[in-house]
Amino acid sequence: MKSGSGSATGSGGGPGRRRFLGALVGAAAAGTVSAASACASSGPPDRAAPTPVRRNSASPASRRPRGSGRLFLGTYTSQQGGGPGIGLATYDDATGRITGTGTITGVPDPSYLALHPSGRTLYAVDERERGGVTAVALSDSGGHEVLGTRDTGGAGPCHLSVHPGGRWLLSANYSSGSVAVHPITASGALGERTDLVSHAEPPPGPGQDGPHAHQIVTSPDGRHVLAVDLGNDTVYTYRLDEKAGRLTRVSYATLRPGAGPRHLAFHPSGRFAYLANELDDTVVVCAYDPATGRLTPGAPQSTGAEGGTNYPAQLVVTREGRFAFLANRGHNSVARYAVEGDGARLRLLDTVSVGGDFPRHLALSPSGRLLFTANQKSNDVSVFQVDGDSGALRPAGTPFAAPIAVCALPV
Repeated sequence: MKSGSGSATGSGGGPGRRRFLGALVGAAAAGTVSAASACASSGPPDRAAPTPVRRNSASPASRRPRGSGRLFLGTYTSQQGGGPGIGLATYDDATGRITGTGTITGVPDPSYLALHPSGRTLYAVDERERGGVTAVALSDSGGHEVLGTRDTGGAGPCHLSVHPGGRWLLSANYSSGSVAVHPITASGALGERTDLVSHAEPPPGPGQDGPHAHQIVTSPDGRHVLAVDLGNDTVYTYRLDEKAGRLTRVSYATLRPGAGPRHLAFHPSGRFAYLANELDDTVVVCAYDPATGRLTPGAPQSTGAEGGTNYPAQLVVTREGRFAFLANRGHNSVARYAVEGDGARLRLLDTVSVGGDFPRHLALSPSGRLLFTANQKSNDVSVFQVDGDSGALRPAGTPFAAPIAVCALPV
């Protein structure tokens, strides 16, 4: 069951969303290509050359005023009501106001996004049956270039991340339950895949048809790579050979049957991680041993969404490690937790409505002043101002219209 990972179509479609779509298409019309043309390839997987460079343009608004940041928005291009590509916007870090500036076309179904540590290249999954990962060179002038796409070797990739060294891209294939590694060249473009690892054991959890890799991240110290698999109720720990780009499994931790782990977030200390379980609607604090990479799950805790159907999606932790936030799809809220015991405990403080439907993804701005939620079914992005002392959330105006918003990446 891949709740909210591409199976649900967006709802709504009023004048606000039509204006946003028009702004995206109009601002990016010059020099863009269709998503369909970017999908075309020939030859066996990973032996074909990457797709040609495509140029995209954005409006002059992409030249950011002081105190603002860039916002990239992921969507589904193949679904009715979806966007034409990766949405481009700016945001005011003081007020939370979002301004649409254009779109990057030529990237099919870019449902999850990640930025290179240099800030010069954006990466997107192409969440399709033949999965891909696409690199986009960013420009302050708005002349972004799609550098090409590489095959992930699996189906339905739904998450990716850049290894801290900036030389490797890691991706998770949901439908086929595998994780892939691609080298990153000096230009930011992707090379041929160097590894593909399938989650063959332990057996699938109750009601699952097989493994479903949902996230792949690097531990804070960079020693290990962790992959969260919803279908196997398991988190796998790997070591990455940074010369060869190959993964070696060193351990795995299995959650209770039917938990459906989706995403984890580390505490800044690197000794604890917090895991959102999509299927049993819980959160788990996990002890983490940096030396061995071993993850030890604790007891399940409340998401604050009692009494209804809810699929927790993602956790984020504030920079200083005092608070954690969880996106609740169904309950349509953000749960706020106090982090206690130097990271060893989470204490639920409250939940706050997102003002939208099905918050698929959430992210803190680099300053930590703002929290963004991408609301998939209401086609919008909500913004909250974060109180630095209490972690309390206050809505920063009305949600920003965005077609099938499934990822919000503020930088």
